Amino acid sequence: MTRVVEKKAKEIALVGNPNTGKTTIFNALTGLRHSTANYPGVTVEKRTGWMKLPGGEEISVLDLPGAYSLLPRSPDEEIVHDVLLGIREDTPSPDLILVILDAGNLERNLYLATQVLETGIPSILVLNMWDMAKDNGFKIDLDRLQTLFGVPGATTVGNRREGIELLKKLIEQTLNTPPARASYRAIETMLPEEVRRQLAPVVSLIERRFGDRPYAVLGEAMRLLTDSGFRNPLFEDFRLGALLRHEIVTLRTALERQEIDWTSLEVEKRYAIIESLCGEILQKNEIQGISVSEKLDRIMTHRVWGFVIFVGVMGFIFQSIFTWAAIPTNLISAGIERLSAFAQGVLPDGALKSLVADGVIAGVGNVVVFLPQIMLLFFFIALFEDTGYMARAVFVLDRLMKKVGLNGKAFLPLLSGFACAIPGIMATRTIEDRNDRLATILITPLMACSARLPVYTLMIAAFIPSLPFLRVFNLQGITLLVMYLAGLAAGLAMAALFRKTFLKGNRMPFVFELPPYRFPHIKTVLSTMWDRAKEFLRRAGTIIFFLSILLWFLVSYPKDPAAEIKFTNMRAEATSTVSRGTLGKRLSVIEQDAAKQRILSSFAGRLGRFIEPAIKPLGFNWEIGIGLVASFAAREVIVSTLAIVHQVQSEGGDSMTGLIQALQAERSPETGKPVYTPLVAVSLMIFYVLAMQCLSTIAVVQKETGTWHWPLFMMVYMTTLAWVGSFLVFQGGRLLGFE
Repeated sequence: MTRVVEKKAKEIALVGNPNTGKTTIFNALTGLRHSTANYPGVTVEKRTGWMKLPGGEEISVLDLPGAYSLLPRSPDEEIVHDVLLGIREDTPSPDLILVILDAGNLERNLYLATQVLETGIPSILVLNMWDMAKDNGFKIDLDRLQTLFGVPGATTVGNRREGIELLKKLIEQTLNTPPARASYRAIETMLPEEVRRQLAPVVSLIERRFGDRPYAVLGEAMRLLTDSGFRNPLFEDFRLGALLRHEIVTLRTALERQEIDWTSLEVEKRYAIIESLCGEILQKNEIQGISVSEKLDRIMTHRVWGFVIFVGVMGFIFQSIFTWAAIPTNLISAGIERLSAFAQGVLPDGALKSLVADGVIAGVGNVVVFLPQIMLLFFFIALFEDTGYMARAVFVLDRLMKKVGLNGKAFLPLLSGFACAIPGIMATRTIEDRNDRLATILITPLMACSARLPVYTLMIAAFIPSLPFLRVFNLQGITLLVMYLAGLAAGLAMAALFRKTFLKGNRMPFVFELPPYRFPHIKTVLSTMWDRAKEFLRRAGTIIFFLSILLWFLVSYPKDPAAEIKFTNMRAEATSTVSRGTLGKRLSVIEQDAAKQRILSSFAGRLGRFIEPAIKPLGFNWEIGIGLVASFAAREVIVSTLAIVHQVQSEGGDSMTGLIQALQAERSPETGKPVYTPLVAVSLMIFYVLAMQCLSTIAVVQKETGTWHWPLFMMVYMTTLAWVGSFLVFQGGRLLGFE
């Protein structure tokens, strides 16, 4: 028997297909009072919140992942299946289900809805996007729908919050006076008598798991029959698994002898019933002419113009990151500089002062300064997803995906990878084909995630001139776009290589639904942006904070007493022999030499010099080497590393502007030439485009693939690719006369 998890409050769950506006309804009900975590043991996101009913009672709201069916073909659908059937021990079955339907795609959405109703859990059918359905000529008889399905129904326009208050009242009414257990039984009426009789042994094995829900049992028996991959967790049950497998295999053999296709039995029968139901509740009035959405799609999904628009949109985003973020970035940078100056003014000379000013403030501050760029990036991603444009981008790029042997669904994880590789890798669970999924996992970290943005921004701001381009763009924005496209191009090239070698296989057909265009819900967009910004700040406040302290220690210790005595004597000699007019300049040179010697003698200096021969052909010195090693914990830590290194080498607080000036001013003691040049900057950015420098990503890949083989392979191939790419850029640039 399944263990029942004790509840502290009533709970409702939102269930629906992708692109039905389910999360928008969730945000409207909870007022954005929600938190995000993962279900224990899996990487599927769990979003929970709280909602106050009109009577004042607070209830818990669970936003389940989008699913097309209760047949668990992916981890997302497995979570939905397990929660509704009461199989997950960490998540109890909800008291009420809100089945979110796209009113304009009712027939398709009812497939999952009828399966949910058969679980016996009290439910409400929520017809979302009601306005668009009416605009497209659909007329739905809500009263007839409620009668046929035996559950209450409601209409909403989620992005405008229309119908939300009435929905809350209906939720309260249903929770307080729940109807008799739902008795919708399409599963019983749709199956031939002979098939139901043959399913009886399977039903008898599992009926104890679902109490008094006979239609849930019959539906689950049918899903066990059609689960060709044996993904249902009941197959893993210690007591039931072997018996179920035996009965299912026997039944499949018997049905095949009767020439009954058990693989499509439920789909055919259920859609036949849904078609009949829709005939009673749905009318479609033909609208003359071509809709606005269709007119837009003629351009947005055009073979040529669609791709041109996509590149233009991406260029606009990256140009905006530089142009619009300039003022808030400068304000944050100035605040960090003042904070550093304040710390140096109030703290006594010594290790604590250096730790706070040169370690914590310089390290964390010079990453936080990129918050405006991060927020703008996530704002645009959320905005275009909410309008429906990102789905068009997926459609346009599917042609490109075909050429590298990937399923079009692979672009969705890759798109998520532009924010962070971790959710991108998690999103590959929607890809059914194993080889497609593995290839997508292996290339997702090549997408330019937000952790790379601070590296790109620093190098571009310091070494790429702001030359105008087409009167709208400039060279800095174009360079940033090129870095993002370089990651995408490298990923697609590696996917083509993988699919033609050790991940061979036929490409699965791509079936993708284009959601309707809609006006964005700005509150939801801003909420998404802020959620991602909080994650970035949390990362800066934890990982980067501790790494900054560690890096400060590594660049500060061990001390070299002989060197300290040497520079103390040099200061004394200068004070007694150098004229007052030039004394300040002489002491400044001595301090710079002393700081250089301290860091060369430190643990970090030793590490940097140890790996310098391997990275010197790429144009990198030992300072960058320290950052490359530290970046395995988090890519953006290289900015902290350079800030800490140059804080040690300078006096006073160091803002973002100061770091840029320090990089531009540094000269090689051997040649007197600049250490950092535009060519070195491009080489470094290419390295970060291609390198695997994120321990969290490695851990997620291990968890998703269930082995260390693939994450170790990813580490080796990406590091090799990064070294070769940077080598070709730097050495090729030198051959062409660049420095």
